[in-house]
This record gives sequence, C-alpha cells and structure tokens, in this order.
Amino acid sequence: MSIRLGKKIPIVREYETVAEVKGPLLIVEGISDAAYDEIVEVELPTGEKRKGRVLETAMGYAVVQVFEGTTGIPRTGTKVRFTARTLEAKVSGEMLGRVFNGLGEPIDGGPPIVSGVWRDINGDPLNPAARLFPEDFIQTGVSAIDGMNTLVRGQKLPIFSGSGLPHNMLAAQIARQATVRGEGEEFAVVFAAIGIMYDEYLFFKRFFEETGALKRTAFFVSLADDPPMMRLITPRTALTLAEYLAFDLGMHVLVILTDMTNYCEALREISAAREEVPGRQGYPGYMYSDLASIYERAGRARGKRGTITQMPILTMPNDDITHPIPDLTGYITEGQIVLSRELWNRGIYPPINVLMSLSRLMKEGIGPGKTREDHANVSDQLYAAYARAQELRQLATIVGEESLSEIDKKYLRFAEAFEQRFLKQGFYENRSIEETLDIAWEVLSILPEEELYKIKDEYIKKYHPKYRKKRAAAK
Repeated sequence: MSIRLGKKIPIVREYETVAEVKGPLLIVEGISDAAYDEIVEVELPTGEKRKGRVLETAMGYAVVQVFEGTTGIPRTGTKVRFTARTLEAKVSGEMLGRVFNGLGEPIDGGPPIVSGVWRDINGDPLNPAARLFPEDFIQTGVSAIDGMNTLVRGQKLPIFSGSGLPHNMLAAQIARQATVRGEGEEFAVVFAAIGIMYDEYLFFKRFFEETGALKRTAFFVSLADDPPMMRLITPRTALTLAEYLAFDLGMHVLVILTDMTNYCEALREISAAREEVPGRQGYPGYMYSDLASIYERAGRARGKRGTITQMPILTMPNDDITHPIPDLTGYITEGQIVLSRELWNRGIYPPINVLMSLSRLMKEGIGPGKTREDHANVSDQLYAAYARAQELRQLATIVGEESLSEIDKKYLRFAEAFEQRFLKQGFYENRSIEETLDIAWEVLSILPEEELYKIKDEYIKKYHPKYRKKRAAAK
C-alpha cells in the first residue's frame, strides 16, 4: 500500500450504526465528534475492509464517502471506525517510470515503493507572499503552443477539447516532448488520467513505454468504472508527488491532468447523492473552489529551485466553451488552448484554434535569452494576419474569391500555408522553438513586406527568408 492515515490523533472510535447506504455514501448515526476529511475504515460482516472519508458531520450523524464504493455493504453488521486522521500518500523519486492507481499503489507489476516520505494528499498551502511570477519558457515541441501560446514554467494552461478530438494524442505528445531548455535532466512529468476508458489507458501506457517517455514520467490512472471517490483522489495524489519532486528534490515538473470533466462529473455525482442544492447545470456551487484547490497547486516558490507547471485537459460537453467546467477553469487558470473540430475534420493535427487560444503569461517567457528576439513580433503578426484571412474567407463565400483584391488573395494563400505548414505537424514531430519561428517566417513571407507591420524592420532584415537567401548567396 502506498497510502495511509496521517498521524494526527491516535484515537479510533467504532460504530455499528449505519442508518443508510445511498449511492457511494454511508450515513452513520450516533457520532458527535467526527471531523471533515477524517478517514474511516468500513468493515463488512464478511471481514472485507474498505476506506472512506467524512464529507459532512452535524447533529449526531456523519456522511462517509467510501473509496471503493458501497456495493455489498449491509446496514446491519457493518462496523465503521473513525480514525481521527487524514489521508496520506507515500511519495518518492522512485515513482518516476512507474504506473499507479489513484491511491498511489503500483499497478504495473513492479515492486512496491519502499523509500519515500508520507504527505497529506490535500497538500500544504503555498504562502501567496512566497510565490514567484512564472517567467521561464517550456518547450513542448508543438508549434501552435510554443510559437503563439507559449507555456511558461509555473503556469496553469488548460486544453479545452471536445468529444472525439485528439486531446489524448496531444497530451501524450506533450508529455513525451516537453523540456526546460538547458535543464532536461531535471525535468519530470506527472501524468494523471482521471476516469478514462480502459483502451485509453492502454494507449497512454503503450505510448509511454514504446517512446521511452515513461522513464521520466509517473503515471496515475483511475478508470471510468472506478468509484467516483477514486476520480476525486487521483489528481490530488498525483499533485502530492509533483510537490515532493519540485519542492523537495528541486525538479521542474509538468503535471498533465486528463480529463477534468470526469473529475467534475464525479463531484456532481457525490453532490447529488448528498442531496445538495445544485448550481449551474446540476454541478455543486462549490465546484469553483474545489477546482481551485487543484489548479492552485502549481507555481514557483521563493527559495525553492523546482517548479510545478499544470496542463489540465477537459472535454467541453457539446463543444460549449460557456459550460460551467471550462468557464470556471478559465477564471482560475492563465489562458487556454482550444481544439477545433473544424480543423480536425480537415485532417489538421494538432487542431488548435489559435484565435480562441491564449497564454496570458506568454510575454514573460519569451524573448532574448529565453526563446528568440523576434518571437513576440512574429506571434503578433501571425495572429493579425490569420484573423484577417479568416474574415476574408467568410467574405469569399459570399462574393466569390475572384472578387477579392490581389492582396486579399495572398492572405488566403497565407491562411492555407499557415494551417498546413505551421499548425499541422506529425504526432512524433518534435520542433524546436527555432524551427517553429523559421516556419512562421516562411508562411509570413507569402505576404508583402509592408503587410508585416507588427514586426520591427531589423527583425525583417535579419530573419525574412528573402534576406537570408541574399546573405547566403553573398557568401
């Protein structure tokens, strides 16, 4: 076992007063001193033991959420022991290269984790005064992210996807390729798959093993048929390891959480079982603070060498970006990467809709000494040109392309090249930031120089393919 009860108060109280079994919950009567988040042990008449935690306590009763589910638990003969302790997980550097369930127990057939320290899975709050502003570039190898929505070390940058879109592929690719330039040996990935299907689990496991990415990855997984409590625990156990790797071992850690929609569905299921007053679309009113308790476990801390960067992934029901899950996520995090069904249907991978995507901390992580001096100008120009091209595409559907001016037609050519050469790349294609920016210059060169109004003249003279060719010919 890689999970235990925290050493807080060595008092165990035992009751056999289960009043009701309701969904994943037990209602225990006759207890007045239960505490929120307290861990309990449920012993069935058959001798089987399960664990749970207190969700609510008042007026002589306690609501207990059972980790393994309540199937087969009778009201009579069931013993419930209240331990007055919290839940802890054993974390260790040895966990890199291994696969675990949501409780941190190995499921890859390997030996148990022997060395390590025990930590509360809810984490220790980071003093806001000790937080440092994220400002260092993380290279994902994906041009649409690195070039236009740059990920910065310590940032929370979610991916908004939809059913059937390749968010799992993109997550696996980023997990394999992501590096902190010049410090690759200190970089680790904590990958938490929440409530996924078994075939998705096999995809991730085989991909990590075949590409060698598993060596620097700790993979936590809870399946779709696991009890809701396992989906709620999985990201917290994963983040507990990430905090240990970052703040105790000094590593730079990228945490990928997929799919946070499954997490929120588990939260709603528990809320409904408790008969709480629902909020928007049936989700509990405290979902914002609950999500914040996960997302805010990222960042940089003063006096600590390591950092935690988060990329939560969620599927938007009906592709609705105003749905409560993406909506609340957007308030807590620093931007979003939005996947496009229209681009995916046209065979473009990764299908990132750059006009709807945003990295609010991008400006802090790019430029001389971090990426390249022309990065910010090139990104701004790509946004401006692609936005104009999209407007012209709509206009062309009304008046016909032949009615457009020559410069407008060049913008349409630019948009096609931008999607096919810049956005589109192979699943195993890992581009450096220099390669990304060079491709950006190639597609921008389709436009006349006077249209590159967001780029400084000195950068045009230095990086534009026309001038590069002249310098090469002069040599």
